[in-house]
Amino acid sequence: MRRREFITLIGGAAVAWPLSARAQHPSAMRRIGVLMGIAENDTDAKPRATAFEHGLQELGWTEGRNVRIEYRWAAADFERMRAYAAELVALAPDLILANSTPVVAALQQATRDIPIVFVNVVDPVGSGFVANLARPGGNITGFLIFEFSMGGKWLETLKQVAPRVKRVAMIFNPQTAPFGESFARVAEAAAPAFAVEMVSAMVRDSAELDGAVASFAGKPDGGLIVLPDLFNTDHRDTIVALAARHRLPAVYPFRYFAASGGLVSDGVDGNDLFRRSASYVDRILNGEKPADLPVQAPSKYELVINLKTAKALGLTVPLPVLARADEVIE
Repeated sequence: MRRREFITLIGGAAVAWPLSARAQHPSAMRRIGVLMGIAENDTDAKPRATAFEHGLQELGWTEGRNVRIEYRWAAADFERMRAYAAELVALAPDLILANSTPVVAALQQATRDIPIVFVNVVDPVGSGFVANLARPGGNITGFLIFEFSMGGKWLETLKQVAPRVKRVAMIFNPQTAPFGESFARVAEAAAPAFAVEMVSAMVRDSAELDGAVASFAGKPDGGLIVLPDLFNTDHRDTIVALAARHRLPAVYPFRYFAASGGLVSDGVDGNDLFRRSASYVDRILNGEKPADLPVQAPSKYELVINLKTAKALGLTVPLPVLARADEVIE
C-alpha cells in the first residue's frame, strides 16, 4: 500500500511527512478544542473554520470519523475567553487551536500541559508564549500573523494610495493589542522619509474610538493605520464608517476590512494561516511536541484595493499600485 504523505516547507526546503497512523485509522478518535476570539456570526468565522478543517482533511483527519472538534467563540469578550479557556481545558482535548493574543493568554493561564497551536498572534516572544521562535520550549507554538516591520510597510502603502496625507493615526486597543506600541515605533522611525507625523490612537471602547477619530479628523490631511487587533476586528464596520464619515484614507491589515468598504488592506491571508495550522495539529497528534516545532511566519500576503471608496475620497490610485494588487473591488 502506498504511504500517504503531506509536504511542508521548513527553512525553505520541502519535507515529506507520512500521514499519522492515527489519522488513517477511524477507530482512533482524537479531540481538538478551538477557541476563537471572534464571534460565531462574524463573516470571517466560517471561512477560517472551514480552512482549518480542509487542512485537516488533506492530512487524513475528518470530523466525526477520527477527530472531534469543539469550537468556542469568545466574541472579543475577555471574561468569555477565560471561561471558555477553562471549559476547553476541562474537556482534556489532545490539543487546542487558538487565535489572537488575548485568547492564547487566557489559555496559557488555564493550562501549561495541553498543547496549544496559535494563529494570528503578533509577538509570541514578547507576550511570553514561547521562549524563542526557533525552539518555543513549552506547550505553545504556532503561526505569526505580522512582524513589526509591517508598521513601515503600512505607512508606505497609505502614502502611495493617498499622497496628500501628512498626519497618520495608528488605531489599536492596548488591552487586546499590547504589541501596538512596537508597530507604532517602527512607523515613527519611517515617518520622516514619508514626510508624515505619526500619532498613536489608543482606544478601549466604542466611545473612545469615535472620539479619537473625530478629534484626529479635526485637522486636515489625516490618514489612518488600523492595526491587527481583536478589538479592531470586532469593530471593523464602525471603523470603516468613521473613516468614510471623516474622509480619512485608511490602510487595514485584512481583506475583510476592504470588503466592508475600507480603502485598502495590505496584509496576510488569514484563511491560509488557519489551513497551514492543520500541519502542526497533525504533527502534534502524531507525537511531536510543541516545544520542538518552530513558530512559522506568514507565506501568503494580499493587497486589496476598494476603488469605490477611493473614488468617494477623491483619490486616484496609481497604476503601479493597482498592478500589484491581488484584488480590486469596484
